[in-house]
Amino acid sequence: MLYADRVAAGRALGSELSHLRAGDARAPGPLVLGLPRGGVPVAAAVREVIGGDLDILLVRKLGVPWQPELAAGAIGEQGVRVVNSDVIRQTGLDTTRLDAIEAEERDELERRSALWRGDRPSIPLRDRTVVIVDDGIATGASVVVACRVARAQEPRRLVVAVPVAAPEALPRIRAEADEVVCPHAPAALAGVGGAYRDFHQLADSEVSELLG
Repeated sequence: MLYADRVAAGRALGSELSHLRAGDARAPGPLVLGLPRGGVPVAAAVREVIGGDLDILLVRKLGVPWQPELAAGAIGEQGVRVVNSDVIRQTGLDTTRLDAIEAEERDELERRSALWRGDRPSIPLRDRTVVIVDDGIATGASVVVACRVARAQEPRRLVVAVPVAAPEALPRIRAEADEVVCPHAPAALAGVGGAYRDFHQLADSEVSELLG
């Protein structure tokens, strides 16, 4: 399966989530949370299909310095941190270096919050059906953090939805979420970008426009 771009992937994903559409006008629809940057256009397209509200959930990957796409762990708002012990062991990344990476990523997380939220508070998750959306899952570390950040806010139901994922990462996600929706989990996933024709790096302004 090859998606044209993140918007096309989001629309395809939305069709897999039709059971989450609000059927009662008196009840709020689902709250779709995109993981910036790449998850936001996917989430916006999902929300076009199933309705509800759109917001972001801020997490940062702790990339191995000499292989940035490989996640040694991830952090989220409210001080949440998840470490991928397998990657730490395989790469030999030491604790001091990991702590320095985390400090840098926490600064970036705060910058993004100020940039994309400004003075606008995040939409409350309590008692909502929450759908966490990203453009794909490689190790799953970022999505695990996102799930734990969301759980702390007591949603009624927590769903993770992604267009593509490495199959070995999905059990980690299923342990955190009430439901996982992933239409494409190839046996050999060289990288999330390989599932897209257009997988360009989003600019901050593109995210702001989608949220605006």
